[in-house]
Amino acid sequence: MAGALTIQLPNIPSAIALAGYGEENLKILSRQTGATLVLRGQELLISGTEKQIDLATRLVRSLENIWSKGHNISSADILTARQAIDSDRQGELQDLQRDVLAKTRRGEEIRAKTFVQRKYINYLRKNDLTFGIGPAGTGKTYLAVVIAVQALLSNQFERLILTRPAVEAGEKLGFLPGDLQQKVDPYLRPLYDAINEFIDPEKVPNLIERGVIEIAPLAYMRGRTLNNAFIIVDEAQNTTPSQMKMVLTRLGFGSRMVITGDITQTDLPLNQQSGLIVALRILKQVEGIACCEFSQKDVVRHPLVQRIVTAYEEYEK
Repeated sequence: MAGALTIQLPNIPSAIALAGYGEENLKILSRQTGATLVLRGQELLISGTEKQIDLATRLVRSLENIWSKGHNISSADILTARQAIDSDRQGELQDLQRDVLAKTRRGEEIRAKTFVQRKYINYLRKNDLTFGIGPAGTGKTYLAVVIAVQALLSNQFERLILTRPAVEAGEKLGFLPGDLQQKVDPYLRPLYDAINEFIDPEKVPNLIERGVIEIAPLAYMRGRTLNNAFIIVDEAQNTTPSQMKMVLTRLGFGSRMVITGDITQTDLPLNQQSGLIVALRILKQVEGIACCEFSQKDVVRHPLVQRIVTAYEEYEK
């Protein structure tokens, strides 16, 4: 039997946060529950069967920690809340929502949005070597940078080192203008972007000049021992087995290393094995090494990105 229920929201900012851009969140809540959700000012009208209304109400209430403060909720927040309801993990969901990792320079709160992201964050905080494997948009690199920057700012480490192979440049590297650093900078830009969210961009060049932050291609790591550093190796699917072994053995005393990559998107030549795949095969059971595997359910970018990843996964089966 169809019915309706109205939830009175505390203010307009909370209503905007709940509804999302173009009311995208209401559409997702509708798809997840079968109920119809309509926002009229500060009133949320939920209609459908008794079961649909109950599920929609529970979902909205389970996200109240976020939208009631005017913080935007994402599709990942909604899917995680639904997962928590289905698996009776509401207590764990509340912990996840309350655990703020950091605030950006704009004041935006950064926290895990999925249970797998929370597990990854725990690994990053505790393990000397962590692998973060999964598709684009799951927060592998971004969360590693968040944890690394916070650890650097609290003096847990003396240096932050971010590196990735410049495989995409290939033979075209020589045709680009500038010195080697300028040539590889475009491939390191995502790492700069993540750091700039937490450290004033005007201060970053000084930190780089002093060696507190180092953003460099993987080739720069050869022959070094990296002590008292938080090291992030990004796009590791593009390493060769020898490059991966080289960077793993750079780990020095008082250091922590994170290896991130997507084993389905290698840019290596077809006959070249990925060092990331080989390393996972060799090291997965080694004590002290953590491996966190993300799936399309953990994509926290635009909802369309999640659907694109899912479509590709279906096509490639």
